[in-house]
Amino acid sequence: DTLPYSIRVLFESSVRNCDGFLVKETDAMNILDWKTKQNRVEVPFCPARVVLQDFTGIPAMVDFAAMREAVRNAGGDPVKVNPACPTDLTVDHSLQIDFSKCAIQNAPNPGGGDQKPLARLSPLKPPLRKPPPCRGHSGCRGSCGTGEAGRSSAPFSAQIENTPILCPFHLQPVPEPETVLKNQEMEFGRNRERLQFFKWSSKVFENISIIPPETGMAHQVNLEYLSRVVFDVKNFLHPDSVVGTDSHTTMVNGLGILGWGVGGIETEAVMLGMPLTLTLPEVVGCELTGRVSPFATSIDIVLSITKHLRQADVAGKFVEFFGSGVSQLSIADRTTIANMCPEYGAILSFFPVDNVTLKHLKHAGFDKAKLEVTEAYLKAVKLFRNYESSSREPEYSQVVQVSLSSIIPYVSGPKRSQDRVAVNNMKSDFQACLNEKCGVKGFQIAAEKQNDVVPVQYEGNEYKLSHGCVVIAAVISCTNNCNPSVMLAAGLLAKKAVEAGLVVKPYIRTSLSPGSGMVTHYLSSSGVLPYLSKLGFEVVGYGCSTCVGNTAPLPEAIRNAIKQGDIIACGILSGTKNFEGCLCDCVRANYLASPPLVVAYAIAGTVQIDLDTEPLGTGSNGKSIYLRDIWPTRQELHTVEEECVISSMFKELKEKMEKGNKRWNLLEAPESTLFPWDLKSTYIRCPSFFDKLAKEAVPPQVVENAHVLLFLGDSVTTDHISPAGSIARSSAAAKYLTSKGLTPREFNSYGARRGNDAVMTRGTFANIKLLNKFIGKPAPKTVHFPSGQTLDVFEAAELYQKEGIPVIILAGKKYGLGSSRDWAAKGPFLLGVKAVLAESYEKVHRSQLIGIGIAPLQFRPGENPSTLGLTGREQFSIFFPPDLSPRMTLNIKTSTGKVFSMIALFENNMEITLYKNGGSLNFVARRFL
Repeated sequence: DTLPYSIRVLFESSVRNCDGFLVKETDAMNILDWKTKQNRVEVPFCPARVVLQDFTGIPAMVDFAAMREAVRNAGGDPVKVNPACPTDLTVDHSLQIDFSKCAIQNAPNPGGGDQKPLARLSPLKPPLRKPPPCRGHSGCRGSCGTGEAGRSSAPFSAQIENTPILCPFHLQPVPEPETVLKNQEMEFGRNRERLQFFKWSSKVFENISIIPPETGMAHQVNLEYLSRVVFDVKNFLHPDSVVGTDSHTTMVNGLGILGWGVGGIETEAVMLGMPLTLTLPEVVGCELTGRVSPFATSIDIVLSITKHLRQADVAGKFVEFFGSGVSQLSIADRTTIANMCPEYGAILSFFPVDNVTLKHLKHAGFDKAKLEVTEAYLKAVKLFRNYESSSREPEYSQVVQVSLSSIIPYVSGPKRSQDRVAVNNMKSDFQACLNEKCGVKGFQIAAEKQNDVVPVQYEGNEYKLSHGCVVIAAVISCTNNCNPSVMLAAGLLAKKAVEAGLVVKPYIRTSLSPGSGMVTHYLSSSGVLPYLSKLGFEVVGYGCSTCVGNTAPLPEAIRNAIKQGDIIACGILSGTKNFEGCLCDCVRANYLASPPLVVAYAIAGTVQIDLDTEPLGTGSNGKSIYLRDIWPTRQELHTVEEECVISSMFKELKEKMEKGNKRWNLLEAPESTLFPWDLKSTYIRCPSFFDKLAKEAVPPQVVENAHVLLFLGDSVTTDHISPAGSIARSSAAAKYLTSKGLTPREFNSYGARRGNDAVMTRGTFANIKLLNKFIGKPAPKTVHFPSGQTLDVFEAAELYQKEGIPVIILAGKKYGLGSSRDWAAKGPFLLGVKAVLAESYEKVHRSQLIGIGIAPLQFRPGENPSTLGLTGREQFSIFFPPDLSPRMTLNIKTSTGKVFSMIALFENNMEITLYKNGGSLNFVARRFL
């Protein structure tokens, strides 16, 4: 009765899966004694299922295919190599924005091919006394503003099933926006090899389900379709729980489903029936009190809670929400909050199932019998929370209080999601960023250049760019923006803006990426979609795009003007990632904001504006229009949400998922037990992880005279280590693809080529913003010390390997920050990295390093390369004893004679076992032998 609800889920799993080997009785009793054993013991956890997305899912499935090959070659039965844990893979990260409302691109991938000047569909100011013409939807057969029949375009060949778009002015169905169909066609064309591999996987592997492209984003599909809350396996009930290859898997905790993101390497082990091992965590109780301000959105709540929890130091802990404020939050609000827990460092943020959850499940299509069983079961095992009862609260490790009534609107940026800026302070904060030295916020622009204006000609008109100008504006219904209220708020704001005569400048790269067809459905049925379209926010497709660097290039004239004037241009998006340069290499300031604020800043055209006192623009009546004039009220939002977000939408979305789509259904794929590797393929290649697979593991060897491959600072992200965006033409990966006969327009992105180890190894540390202390400026370069040459990181590593010299990495605090990416560990491993020496690590990435066979070593408190006098030009020898134990202190000797100690950051004996086996892949493969 006193255990936190999240710990109760771990306890139930340990009891149900106790086999005396992988899960022992002592493990269950340790969890039951959580109050005294927290942070002191390791416990196993067997999730009910696994979710993958294609960027991280394809290397997992390629590894499974390679493992089948290796097991066959070693005399085992390859048919036995299957996921033991139910696994769902959503193909959602393949979408790139080649076509958008503001520009129809000829180039099939961002950064590739020559651009031609292209026309923008200009938004129109609607007449005051008659309906506006349907310029964004020329297929509408209703009367247009002139009273004449609307001009029809050629009919499109496909539509999103069950999500018809209606012209709100004439209530007539219109075709799918052209941009969606063109982007879908490009997606299937450029990713055909990968999609065929996925379809092969769905045919030959047991216990895996593939969700095809254009269905929706993995997180939202997980929420709306895959989540069970309670599993029913042949009338045996147990709680739903999940791990995934994305740090934002935590979103499902808003539904009362325990889940979090782990590395692709650990995920593969879970898929093969191994439990996760974690230190029995502390649980921080977050008490929510008060009522939310009518002007604060879910994003504001998320960012405010993020700040509070960051200050409370919840890294590596569970967070569990309770208090009177919880019952005021919808499921969409809760999942929004739960989604952001990686940003404040927690393992997960849990909302136990309550009456609000059951009400949501009813709307989501759970039938009455299923709901009754779910409620009865959760109450029977004490996993149901009733805020109306007087039962005592669980005991927590610590309690953090957050008053919802104190929350005001914020954005985050310009370089990190944790740097919140109150909207009413945005103008002054950006000015401060211009003044500050280059760093986590500053750009160091000289005072005399801060008011520079660069004139630019675009589509026959002259525009002026200055610091703070908005050039990318993306409304994304993803993770923290899946809440219908914020997407509807953006639509209603757009409607009021269009009716007032406001427009968006044509050079701003605008886009609208719904998380699923349901989002399109409610935006359409509420009548706001055409208004978003008129401002340039037209649906570009369904999948991750802007966040992962898949934005189409800016117009050449705009890029040139930005570079010519050294302008700090801005991107503003309702996504989760805003690292410098992640959207576009010439856009240095990126802000995360709620969808309605994205639209507002796009209209304003700059972030150097006080939205409280300065107008967004001039209306069609010649009067100044302020944000307060077009901001929708909570009552308006509530009314529209009640009318549009209804149970039928969930039902139709499920039907769409189960039916698939025409392109996927017609896609052909082999059915052989072993995958027929195509040696000419540049997408799918058999990786070399199992080349030295033997029945017995080789003990860890001494790392002798290793050179430092890279000397890095603090907050090196997984995107710095293994970028997911477009492939630069001058990169090592580009040279490889060119040698295979590909042109730049055929490169696609690193994320799309994660099934090819040759591309991914060359792409490791290829981020243009990588700051290597050996180089002194951002560049994907390093020094090869034996020759003294400055080379691409891959080229230097390749030389070291030819010379038989091992390499290590020196780093500062929070190495491996950001989204979990298995290639952020696999890539360095294939570059020959034997160990990382850092001040601290992001938890998931530390696990990934161990899982691939790289030793994570941590400087002792108060020590770092600077205090130890290390230049990185020394050679290092690291000694691993045969009796290696968790957090053992190891001695390291340099070529200069210096000896110092570091902590071997293995948290338990299982991690040591994996490391001694050369990583989890080889450990699991040996089980089949």
